[in-house]
Amino acid sequence: MAQGRTVPAVDRAVKILNVFLDGQGPRTVPEITAHVDLPRSTTYELVQTLVANNYLRAVDGYGNRFDLGIRLLELGSTFSAGIDLAEQGRVVADTIMARCNETVHIATRDGRDVIYLVKADSPHAVRMVSGVGRRLPAHCTAVGKAMLADLSDDELAELYRDVTDWPAMTPKTITTFDELLDQLHTVRGRGLAYDDCESNPDVKCVAAAVRDLSGAVVAGISISVPVHRADHRLDDELTHHVAEGARDLSARLGYTPRPGQA
Repeated sequence: MAQGRTVPAVDRAVKILNVFLDGQGPRTVPEITAHVDLPRSTTYELVQTLVANNYLRAVDGYGNRFDLGIRLLELGSTFSAGIDLAEQGRVVADTIMARCNETVHIATRDGRDVIYLVKADSPHAVRMVSGVGRRLPAHCTAVGKAMLADLSDDELAELYRDVTDWPAMTPKTITTFDELLDQLHTVRGRGLAYDDCESNPDVKCVAAAVRDLSGAVVAGISISVPVHRADHRLDDELTHHVAEGARDLSARLGYTPRPGQA
């Protein structure tokens, strides 16, 4: 669809709101003016209009400093409620699968388990233990570890507090909390999680977390590859594809990284 003519006043108001996307907090009118290249009087009038409509709010008793208003939260919540994770995940999974010709999963976490929402099958015949609707222990999977890594060490300790018997799907499966914690520290550092034949003795996986509008991790995306094709693809090509898929799906869910965030 061809782009129509924009309304200058609305365009200026949007530019003012965009100033706050850097997460640096409240601003004065002169500080806002420096970012939008408008006369101070024009900026002041636009700020007051945005305040009157709850898109900005004064954060001191003098009306000198302003921050984002409650109306934006309401709009964001309404937008987020209208997004179907599985529907958007299917689009992204199919796209990534077509690029790498390997099986792609989208999963969400329920406590200590992951539940698979989407599976885009590779054109190659591969025996997989996963399937849409299936539940697997999160610590056995790359996609599970990608989501668990968002929890703090204290939250993880509470989540696994009463676990005495760790289910092992293969001889390589993690079977202690300390081992899981060590791996999750590594996941946090590199932003990617791996499954080294831990849920399937014949398959390796790489995964990344997916965030929603609020920045919370709500899902994970993984690429699974048979061992005989993994060595020359897993640490380069497929990591690129899974990171790209995570960024795409996160953006579809409304997530916008702040400066300095991956």
